[in-house]
Amino acid sequence: MHAKDILIDGYGRVREEVHAAVEGLGPDELGTRPAADVNSIAWLVWHLTRVQDDHIADAFGLDQVWLSQDWEKRFALGLPRHDTGYGHSPAKVAKVRVDSPDLLTGYYDAVHEQTLRALRALTAKDLERIVDERWDPPVSLGVRLVSVLSDDLQHVGQAAYVRGLLQSAAS
Repeated sequence: MHAKDILIDGYGRVREEVHAAVEGLGPDELGTRPAADVNSIAWLVWHLTRVQDDHIADAFGLDQVWLSQDWEKRFALGLPRHDTGYGHSPAKVAKVRVDSPDLLTGYYDAVHEQTLRALRALTAKDLERIVDERWDPPVSLGVRLVSVLSDDLQHVGQAAYVRGLLQSAAS
């Protein structure tokens, strides 16, 4: 098995978990925050998708799906165009509201497809390419891809946990 196959499998698991975290939920459940400083399911899934979109586009020299496919307009969040949610205050987290899980999964699926196209074209040598020199040591493409995967898995796990809390409180 090649490294790119492992990455493709990992990102595929994120997609499965994103769908499982939001399926069948309404706007209130998606937007509920169990406490004032806790993120909602909608924010967690939007944020993990924005980070993946931003970082994959940057690493591969692609346009962000958020902007090139008008997802920014479909979400209409009133946030800056390139906002990924990093460092959001509770007030900004509250701005991320959606009417349907389909908006979240639609955006995630579009980003996932762009990610898969990029990953399928990878060679082992590509993984060594430096994509961010602001760190010491500089960040290689391989490290960036694993970093995004790790971040996505953490956030989708948090979304699943919030869903469990909401379902537990409702029963």
